[in-house]
Amino acid sequence: MATEKGEVLLLDLWVSVFGQRCRIALAEKGVEYEYREESLLDKSPLLLKMNPIHKKIPVLIHDGKPVCESLIIVQYIDEVWTNNPLLPSDSYERAKARFWADFVDKKIYECGTKLWRLKGEAHDEAKKDMIEILKLLEGELGDKKYFGGETFGFMDIAFVPFTAWFYSYETLGNFSTENECPKLVAWAKRCMERESVTKSLPHPYKVYEVVVKLKKRFGVE
Repeated sequence: MATEKGEVLLLDLWVSVFGQRCRIALAEKGVEYEYREESLLDKSPLLLKMNPIHKKIPVLIHDGKPVCESLIIVQYIDEVWTNNPLLPSDSYERAKARFWADFVDKKIYECGTKLWRLKGEAHDEAKKDMIEILKLLEGELGDKKYFGGETFGFMDIAFVPFTAWFYSYETLGNFSTENECPKLVAWAKRCMERESVTKSLPHPYKVYEVVVKLKKRFGVE
């Protein structure tokens, strides 16, 4: 779809937390774009052409040029469309936002995968790790409205898609995020008041349906 800064196309998958980051960022900036749903089992020639290294979504194609990896895409969006800045203006605060976004990438996704793929003691350890990770993130949030303070921004965008998976984590791990991390759940509810978030995130029950299918596909019952 054409914008004043050129054609914008997003190759994505509805359930992808990484793609949702890009959708939220584009919505926060008011960028019109074409959305193209991809299949991870039958990847399109365009996806393979635009992301030949990793061969995965999301890919933002801007005027025919691909940008890959969700956090890089969000930063690219922030730099190209300068209204409603997502990253803090202060260098140190920018570094902090990037650090915690990287923490989410390295910890949440992997631990969440362990929760549905592992059994026995390994599963119990994954549950313990997930609660510890969430508590660390709640500690960073503290009493702030958003991770960056009063303004919804980069770290919120990096993390909030995972909140649609909280129900799955809780069901698989038999724990309550609200009991363990009430401030984090309150933050998630504030984020869901934003149209950019509500339109980008799937219902938690739909996510859990995907998890159940994944467990069956990998023979984890």
